[in-house]
Amino acid sequence: MNHYTMNQEVTKVTERPPFGRSSSQDSLDELSMEAYWTELENIKKSHENRQDDQEVVVVKEPDEGELEEEWLKEAGLSNLFGETAGDPQESMVFLSTLTRTQAAAVQKRVETVSQTLRKKNKQYQVPDVRDIFAQQTGSKEKEAPDGTESQSVGTDENKYQGKDGVGGKELTPLVPEEAPASETDINLEVSFAEQAVSQKESSREKIQRSKGDDAALLVRSTIGDLAPQDMKKVCHLALIELTALYDVLGIELKQQKAVKIKTKDSGLFCVPLTVLLEQDQKKVPGTRIPLIFQKLISRIEEGGLETEGLLRIPGAAVRIKNLCQELEAKFYEGTFNWESVKQHDAASLLKLFIRELPQPLLSVEYLKAFQAVQNLPTRKQQLQALNLLVILLPEANRDTLKALLEFLQRVVDNKEKNKMTVMNVAMVMAPNLFMYHSLGLKAGEQREFVMAAGIANIMHLLIKYQKFLWTIPKFIVNQVRKQNTENHRKDKKAMKKLLKKMAYDREKYEKQDKSANDADVPQGVIRVQAPHLSKVSMAIQLTEELKASDVLARFLSQESGVAQTLKNGEVFLYEIGGNIGERCLDDDTYMKDLYQLNPNAEWVIKSKPS
Repeated sequence: MNHYTMNQEVTKVTERPPFGRSSSQDSLDELSMEAYWTELENIKKSHENRQDDQEVVVVKEPDEGELEEEWLKEAGLSNLFGETAGDPQESMVFLSTLTRTQAAAVQKRVETVSQTLRKKNKQYQVPDVRDIFAQQTGSKEKEAPDGTESQSVGTDENKYQGKDGVGGKELTPLVPEEAPASETDINLEVSFAEQAVSQKESSREKIQRSKGDDAALLVRSTIGDLAPQDMKKVCHLALIELTALYDVLGIELKQQKAVKIKTKDSGLFCVPLTVLLEQDQKKVPGTRIPLIFQKLISRIEEGGLETEGLLRIPGAAVRIKNLCQELEAKFYEGTFNWESVKQHDAASLLKLFIRELPQPLLSVEYLKAFQAVQNLPTRKQQLQALNLLVILLPEANRDTLKALLEFLQRVVDNKEKNKMTVMNVAMVMAPNLFMYHSLGLKAGEQREFVMAAGIANIMHLLIKYQKFLWTIPKFIVNQVRKQNTENHRKDKKAMKKLLKKMAYDREKYEKQDKSANDADVPQGVIRVQAPHLSKVSMAIQLTEELKASDVLARFLSQESGVAQTLKNGEVFLYEIGGNIGERCLDDDTYMKDLYQLNPNAEWVIKSKPS
């Protein structure tokens, strides 16, 4: 069974809170919040010095039903209502892959939108919730134990889906009989919301697994591994899953929307990330992190990460303001003198850059949701929510946040000398990410210890568990596989119907279709291609222990000329087609298990796109 054990990723903590207790209640029991309040004062002074340059963001509070309507659009279900409403059957494939808690979350929002539209006497189509969910309601007795609808999604996938967390009896989302050794053992195979339901019901039934399941399919997917069309589906499912989790736990998931923003269309500070990247990509094609952001981090690191009080000690406010003006004028010309920037100044500029983004790094839409994570009852659920929120961030925000968190971890790695532990860094950085000028905490709330401790704890989790947070839960990947399988089946059926109408020989088509799928490859053997590296493909016999890393190693050992020109980590094995668009495989992926899950995939070795 695939769990993510958090204490494998980080330095061991000497004391852990009880399993059911949120770490925001514990992590600050013996820590002073002085650094947090000091940082707030520094931010206030900086804001006063640069008030004339501050950009304006107007946030619209949603009207009744508007929030739910926007939610359905973001979840990919806009065709269920409104002027563009179509046949609800178009969304049936998507809805059929949802767990019980996910379906309940969707149904709740559809009901609200339907009621609102009827109150407003809208003339266009308003769906009946009973019609939309009739298929699900009619098959309740067929529900799988993990909360997904038990449906036929192809013989090959059905046969093996239990091992990968979709519909398998082994993966019933039940809490173990005893609390795990670590409160951060996270099951990625079963819906987080379904796990929360089971925990609330205090179920004690053990999860039964057959011998060898613990070493079974390791198909860890991270953000960036999937093709864009599949990642879009992942985001839709992540929003629904996050909403379902918050619904189960009784937490309101609030989203906001910036409707009027005064922003600059050039420059460095107070410029939207997307605008920055557009101008940066003209100088460095393919760059995903703003160049000024990268340079500020480099400048801090050039001074050495052992400096005591790094990030905590501010630069002089007047000097920072002057440096900002000079950077705006000279950065892109390449004439700025970086030697004049002291290390603490660079750190202050980095924090200023984050604070003065016209829209927060954690996004207008989800900043409140990030803040609400502190209200979730256990650390495990906080991490689950953060995982889904990271997936939901716009790509530019997510990439920049990743670069920031990786840098902060490097600072923490030097804590013995710089005295900046992960919690110290979190307390300094939390106000810069969460106390956004238009959307952050109100002035009267800023001195409340519980709120401050809560967002400092969220920052702490973002830094400490960042590797996990960029993982795509396996149950979501499998829901995408289900959607793709059903869509392929419908497309194939439509194609056959079209060919028949065009008077083609149906039998001839089916023979061609069969030969294309079989490709004369013996059972239990995969053919690996590397079209950009070699003209020759390689047939590889599947075994129980064969991993993706073994396939790469065999290919490179055979193609010695190619291997000499490549450095380790430059090429990866991809799973392409079948029930997935495209996925870069983790080195530890067990190939036989994956082949059984997706027998129609092609296996291609290539480099990752920049």
